[in-house]
Amino acid sequence: MKKVMIVMGSDSDWAVMKKAAQTLREFEVEYEIHVASAHRTTSRALELAEGAVGRGIEIIIAGAGAAAHLPGVLAAVTPLPVIGIPINATSLHGIDALYAIVQMPSGIPVATVAVDGAKNAALLAVQMLGIKHTDLREKMVQFKLQMASEVDAKNEKVQQLNREL
Repeated sequence: MKKVMIVMGSDSDWAVMKKAAQTLREFEVEYEIHVASAHRTTSRALELAEGAVGRGIEIIIAGAGAAAHLPGVLAAVTPLPVIGIPINATSLHGIDALYAIVQMPSGIPVATVAVDGAKNAALLAVQMLGIKHTDLREKMVQFKLQMASEVDAKNEKVQQLNREL
């Protein structure tokens, strides 16, 4: 069973976090999704992380804005890898969340993607799962080949436009 848990601090994060869910669906990775605040529902957040292994979760993706404590709080109580997504939720455009997530104390690692980088968080989760699940590794290989093909097509288009100048 391949599973990812997606957690966001508020339903207002859904606009960003749905990209992680969409990407996991594209790779046919099972996931569960929750709203749990590190500050307002601390017990719920801890319960989700502490019980993740027992529910078959292999990786946690956590998105948070502003103080962005959620990924670190989850990472503190689980042996699973946590991928943090800083969310642009304040006048600082997500830089505050980025700093909060990347500056975890020694011993509590959180992999961190770009501000609003939910798609990349899901892709990183697929790559991590691919270490163990060869079907996902092959899907990632095909995904990267498709991306390269798309770039080749764009290059050809620009070459044609340039010839027409």
